[in-house]
Amino acid sequence: MSNGRKIAAVVLAAGKGTRMKSERAKVLHRASGRPIAYYPIRAALALDCSPLVVVVGHQAEQAQSEIGQLFPSAKFALQKEQLGTGHAVLCAEDALRGFSGDVLILAADVPLVRAETLQGLIDAKKQSGAQVSLLTSRPKDPRGYGRVVRNAKGEVARVVEEKDASPEEKKIGEVNVSIYLFDADFLFRALRTVGRGNAQGEYYLTDVVAQGRAVAVLAEEAEVSGVNDRAQLASSASQLRQRKNAQLMKDGVTLVDPAVTYVDEGIEVGPDSVLEPLVSLRGKTRVGRAVEIGQGCVIVDSEIADGVRILPYSHFEGAKVGRGAIVGPFARLRPGAQVGEAAHIGNFVELKKTVFGKGSKANHLTYLGDAVIGEGCNIGAGTITCNYDGANKLPTTVEDGAFIGSDTQLVAPVRVGKGAYVGSGSTIREDVPPGALAVSAGKQRNIEGWVAKKAPKKASKG
Repeated sequence: MSNGRKIAAVVLAAGKGTRMKSERAKVLHRASGRPIAYYPIRAALALDCSPLVVVVGHQAEQAQSEIGQLFPSAKFALQKEQLGTGHAVLCAEDALRGFSGDVLILAADVPLVRAETLQGLIDAKKQSGAQVSLLTSRPKDPRGYGRVVRNAKGEVARVVEEKDASPEEKKIGEVNVSIYLFDADFLFRALRTVGRGNAQGEYYLTDVVAQGRAVAVLAEEAEVSGVNDRAQLASSASQLRQRKNAQLMKDGVTLVDPAVTYVDEGIEVGPDSVLEPLVSLRGKTRVGRAVEIGQGCVIVDSEIADGVRILPYSHFEGAKVGRGAIVGPFARLRPGAQVGEAAHIGNFVELKKTVFGKGSKANHLTYLGDAVIGEGCNIGAGTITCNYDGANKLPTTVEDGAFIGSDTQLVAPVRVGKGAYVGSGSTIREDVPPGALAVSAGKQRNIEGWVAKKAPKKASKG
């Protein structure tokens, strides 16, 4: 363990967050693709904290569902009434029954806190022999925070909440940031003696600090500031992106302009890849080595193999792209699209639930839905699959080496056989045998003199 003692973690995630002005619980608001509660929980787990208990309250079922999916090993405790931080920690006691060691207590709305900073809290408690260590900071504006009151020796004496502080105490610049490490036995024994005789009528966790020996560890304000409104959420998200982008560049990824590159937490990008400005990689996206992603591309929950080129302003969702393929510009890959190795998907081409074979090409203005396109096919400009009959989605199959002429409509269900050709402007309603030529357009007629006789006269520009 991080200090030779077992460490449990309690993450306080029960509050509503009224200043967010949202129907959604504050800790579930997202920053860099994850709920803000994800980040302090991840930091605690990086220190091997076990068990980890998340105290939920407002929208408890939703919070437990979303956090539980991200952290299957997490336990949950319910705080039915919002009676203060001390009460919230007591709600976790049953989940910690039988545990002996230290308890790390974190707020779920502090997404920027680092595991390294929490390790400093652990080290300070061990070295001092104190019963509690707490993080503090010295913000430019301490209003709203509890103040850390020290005795004549400079030791932490107590923490006083701002609403209970005297005018002199409000002048103190060192504040409590609600991140603690307690001896477990001391914590729960002391919590049972805490009352509600304060300005807010709550059970303060800070009242426990005065009952034992405490040591403070100073942290940077930016790292330990909580998210209370949309502006603070945006600020935290920006700093998380900066951290992510810095790590990508250390790992060998080129970001042409990191300030306007958006890569969600947890996304992997291989070395020698290049992300141009305004690229957005979201969800569960995975990007291989030596991939080029052009300006303005948005890629969600997709898998991009090595050596792929994605040209500007393309949009992917739930797609897979094979090694060496070229996609875009202005292409759209919808859920279920699978582009094969070395295939070409060009400008204004849309794929939905379609397997597009190795080395095949659809370079212009095409829609392929519910289709299987074989290897080495050419799909001409303006080709569409008519895959919906008003009630059902129906399949289209184009076998290896087939050539589909421009402006073709493939009316599903239909199959174009291996090596077959379809003439331009055709509407194909029946299967085309392998090696056959299918045409459906009528014979062209030229009517001599029609313009002079029938066409509307154009006004003179003179």
